Amino acid sequence: MINTRQNRINVPPRRAENALKIIPLGGCEEVGRNMTVFEYGQDIVILDMGLQFPEEDMPGIDYVIPNPDYLKGKEKNIRAVIFSHGHLDHIGAAPILLQKLGNPQIIGRPLTVEMVKHRVEDVYHGASKKLKTIYVQDLNQKINLGAFTLSFFAIDHSVMDAVGIILETPVATVLHPGDWTIEKNPIGKKAIDYSRLAKLKRPTILMLESLGSTTSKEQVTEEEMLRNLHMLIARAPGRTIIATFSSQIERIRQILEFATQTNRKVALDGFSMKLNIELATKLGYVKIPKGVIITTDKAHNYPDNKVIIVCTGGQGEEMAALSRIVAGNHKYLKIKKEDTVIFSSSVIPGNERTVQRLKDNLYRQSDNVYHSDIIDIHISGHGNIEGIKQMIREIKPNYFIPVYGNHYMLKEGAKIAYEMGFLKDKVFVPDNGSIIKFTHSAGSGQANAEVLKEKASTNYVFVDGLGVGDVGEIVLRDRQELAKDGMFVIVAIIDRRTGRVKGSPDIISRGFVYLRESKDLLTQTRKKVIEIVDKSAGHGGAVNWAYVKDEIRNKIGDFLHTKTERRPMILPVVIEV
Repeated sequence: MINTRQNRINVPPRRAENALKIIPLGGCEEVGRNMTVFEYGQDIVILDMGLQFPEEDMPGIDYVIPNPDYLKGKEKNIRAVIFSHGHLDHIGAAPILLQKLGNPQIIGRPLTVEMVKHRVEDVYHGASKKLKTIYVQDLNQKINLGAFTLSFFAIDHSVMDAVGIILETPVATVLHPGDWTIEKNPIGKKAIDYSRLAKLKRPTILMLESLGSTTSKEQVTEEEMLRNLHMLIARAPGRTIIATFSSQIERIRQILEFATQTNRKVALDGFSMKLNIELATKLGYVKIPKGVIITTDKAHNYPDNKVIIVCTGGQGEEMAALSRIVAGNHKYLKIKKEDTVIFSSSVIPGNERTVQRLKDNLYRQSDNVYHSDIIDIHISGHGNIEGIKQMIREIKPNYFIPVYGNHYMLKEGAKIAYEMGFLKDKVFVPDNGSIIKFTHSAGSGQANAEVLKEKASTNYVFVDGLGVGDVGEIVLRDRQELAKDGMFVIVAIIDRRTGRVKGSPDIISRGFVYLRESKDLLTQTRKKVIEIVDKSAGHGGAVNWAYVKDEIRNKIGDFLHTKTERRPMILPVVIEV
């Protein structure tokens, strides 16, 4: 049951230095891992706790989360964690970080908070009941958080209940829309006008997501996108399979409505997609027409051209529904030549190769594959260059901080501000861990602003299985070495009395050479090991076995490199008998 009461937190401001600090702990050098700390004296407010999906040089890692070390010892000062919207790059680290920080109060729109609660429950069973929550029911709501006054503004994004935040402090007012786009001619609602935000208490600081700072392509309207989508479904000779993000609840609702109008059935496939639709239905955001939804095992009971399958997996995720269908691993669905497959999603940066492989495999199996490169069937949830200009023009901030994206994206966002007349000292391009400090400037209506020399710790915190942070740089480097040239294990049994090798050393190779096809190399390696041991330990008396292992590791490594120009990880095992 959702508590819909209007909530206010009244925390009296503590004695504090007259300064606002803004510290991004993630999201300013990569796509994802979004988390920003706002600190005024002894009051702290946090915006988002997102994850980052692993990069190619992070073998075995499930995901990466922001480093909370800056907040150690300050847990009691955290007035709230605000969640701007329910995408994993903004809520994915919440279960771990909320627990580490003593479960502070969380604030967000109803769907966003419910997504956070489910994420927490998935990771720690029963933990969601301990969460202290405020559901933002009205965008006119104001919440006092010590030195901060929190309010909200409407934004457009690709998930329902996304919201922008306003943090008013004695020094400056911060505006942060989270992820955003500007919808042109939206269906069923007015286009958002941000000019009222220009009237907020000054000076104002606009922190703006910059993923689209290099995109000049004109934004597709919702009307165009729906017209194309409906046309493809109507012309489909067989089933229609639409891959989209599980968070695209509005898109799924529109597909359900069109299916009802055209006497089609819709099967939803993908755990996260079903969960999000269930949450949105429970909150009253989506009303599912009676009889339109079927399960995937019943799809064969209807004519193919009357079946729409909406599924996850447009990013090529290995275990997502579309990937399993394409690989032939789905229990009920397989691709047919007559199927129409539609990618109604954009490619997340970093997933390009994976998505391309998925498309190639689909093109082999279906004659009707459509994506945004050939027809407009998706609206990006991220603003483009013109959108950034419009936001700056309407809000008229005193300071501009481009955030959320790789460094080049932030620099391009800054360039847009410079072209619009911003001076260099009014624009800050942060790194993760940058501490941007704002203090009073007497009588000027402005603030003194600077980037401090010291930085907050933002090194990667890896999540691998049940381990959080136990895989560090050394372990990751070992994995990279193993992935590069493999592993070579040498097991030598040594006679305790003579210090000589008994028999022939055993060799295990993984990822280096195939033993059956490398007999000459193995014979030479065994002889080399015997020579090294005899020279290092064969003189009798006390033996430094650590030294012997080092000699085997170094000399066999050099020997194998001369023979193969590869250097596997050498693991010598010496057993005394």
